[in-house]
Amino acid sequence: MLTPMALPVLERVERTHVRRRQVRRRRATALLVVVTLGAGAGWLVSPHGGDARPVKAAPRPAVREPEPILAARPAPLLSGPPQLQSHRFTPPLTSRSAILVDVQSGRVLYELRTRVRRPIASTTKIMTALVALKRVSPAELITVDRTVPRVPLVKEGLRSGERVRAWKLFYGMLLYSGNDDALALAIAAAGSRPTFVSLMNDEARRLGLHHSHFASPSGVVDRDNYSTAWDLAALTRVALRNERFRTIVATKRRSVAWSPPTFAKVYVNKNLLLGSYRGANGVKTGYTAKAGRCLVASATRGGRTLVAVVLHARDPYADARRLLNLGFRSMQS
Repeated sequence: MLTPMALPVLERVERTHVRRRQVRRRRATALLVVVTLGAGAGWLVSPHGGDARPVKAAPRPAVREPEPILAARPAPLLSGPPQLQSHRFTPPLTSRSAILVDVQSGRVLYELRTRVRRPIASTTKIMTALVALKRVSPAELITVDRTVPRVPLVKEGLRSGERVRAWKLFYGMLLYSGNDDALALAIAAAGSRPTFVSLMNDEARRLGLHHSHFASPSGVVDRDNYSTAWDLAALTRVALRNERFRTIVATKRRSVAWSPPTFAKVYVNKNLLLGSYRGANGVKTGYTAKAGRCLVASATRGGRTLVAVVLHARDPYADARRLLNLGFRSMQS
């Protein structure tokens, strides 16, 4: 015969279930608080019921943002103050802007209104050569684009569709100053004239030529095509580091074979200092009605190379000679 269970045992079992349910409630409540607080502003819930009251979540620790990495500015290509600025030219130079620079050190020796922006005519082709030499092999065979013969004078007469070695175009551009040579090289280097002009301006920014802007590969159009004597001297200092550029601009005369019906051409350098001034070895002439007569001239004596830039000059060769003479005399003293 079974003995009836005492009630206290049932009571303990019931209390055990009750305690288990209470524990589950507390765990659920704690989970609710944790989850809610994790989402931002939380709600504090009483384990004994009642109204919940809002509380602010604990502030998150500040996350330190990494400092931006600034691109290093290029070292200035020229430096001053001019060492020979006290010199007085008598009579004065005929140039509206001029500068004399030691190529090896980048030191400015003399300056005259060097930060004034001016149209620079065909001295633009120094930048054209610098950019094109990076992208076009001198041995590359270039097909002359149909737009090339349409450029304004001066041009050597390239024909649409003819194929020419790039090195001949470089000589034509830098000696004869052919605008068609400049455009042919630009299209070969970048695919189009606008793209190449963008590359020219990118290079100007990279070199820190903040007062220069290029609008064409030739400089034949003055609008929006400008620089300063300072920037042109800095650009020339960079260009002269390129051996091919140095060789071309130092050449007084170059004969080249050509396809029929031309057969041959002779490029004569327009820089009249070559052969007439001791040590002269570059660089580029320029002229438009608005830019006036421009000249970037280089010469080497005793292992030192100087560059003189004269812009809008009545007599660019006389000015360049006087500047170069001043610099070389100072090195002897």
